[in-house]
Amino acid sequence: MFVDRVQIKVEGGRGGDGCVGFRREKYVPKGGPSGGNGGDGGSVIIVAREQVNSLVALAHRTHWVAERGVPGQGSDCHGKKGQDICIEVPVGTLIRDHATGLVLKDLARDGDEVVVALGGKGGKGNAHFKSAINRAPRQATPGEEGQHRHLDLELKVIADVGVIGKPNAGKSTLLSRLSRARPEIADYPFTTKYPNLGMVQLDINRSFVMADIPGLIEGAHAGAGLGHEFLKHIERAGILVHLVEPLPMDQTDPIQNYLNIRDELVKYNDSLGNRPEIPVVSKGELPEATTVQRELSQRIGRPVMLISAVTGAGLKQLTEAIYQALVQAKPA
Repeated sequence: MFVDRVQIKVEGGRGGDGCVGFRREKYVPKGGPSGGNGGDGGSVIIVAREQVNSLVALAHRTHWVAERGVPGQGSDCHGKKGQDICIEVPVGTLIRDHATGLVLKDLARDGDEVVVALGGKGGKGNAHFKSAINRAPRQATPGEEGQHRHLDLELKVIADVGVIGKPNAGKSTLLSRLSRARPEIADYPFTTKYPNLGMVQLDINRSFVMADIPGLIEGAHAGAGLGHEFLKHIERAGILVHLVEPLPMDQTDPIQNYLNIRDELVKYNDSLGNRPEIPVVSKGELPEATTVQRELSQRIGRPVMLISAVTGAGLKQLTEAIYQALVQAKPA
């Protein structure tokens, strides 16, 4: 099950109360105040981990409360700090405060973390208030409440390469041929409902992460066909591989399909229009594929690759072209 958006409630632990106590040992003359401080409450921390690939665990548990601090005791014994709660989420998770809409943290790298709910401070025992003019204080303070928050967590898949195209263009098939990913594949539109990630290994020293983005349709920028759910994942991809189906099932024009999707990307986010892109005609085993490749290249004024995930033709050239584009796209 793939979950990429959840709302949770987080609470820091309450601080332990301070203690009022006095020493009464036989060999301690005049005793004095000995109430210890309460321990601080635990905090709620969210950390990004590469081995986590979905927010599904948070969909089943939406309320997270850290441990309370232990109250102080006599004989100057301070209470123990409450244990922190660590919530592991996938790399690429965006954390927003539900009440204000402010982004608290964009967990873009493995190990990135943020404290989303601080534990309350522990109360002070009466020993804390001892002074030259108040030698036997009888006051102590209670522990403070921890922070309470409602959070919106949204996952945007991070991949070096995003494979885009209309439904049934062959994106999942391509990913399955180039990596060990095993996405669901069928001969009907919208087979892929969530992004699939796969590691493409060129050789021992060269690799990249590829994601097949669920099929886009005209009007996706306005939410048509769950367009916003799909387009948000494209924002994280370093470069785009745009698959064009030479003989669409809906009998539409493949050239116009390419232009429509390009238009949808720009309408959703202007920066996507400038993202490095490799146009590719898929299903090269079909007779129409070569014609579409030539016509599309003439229309956009740059080379268009031709591949066949069925026969394997052009796949090696495509992976090399992707890797070179990634090298060029990296900042100096």
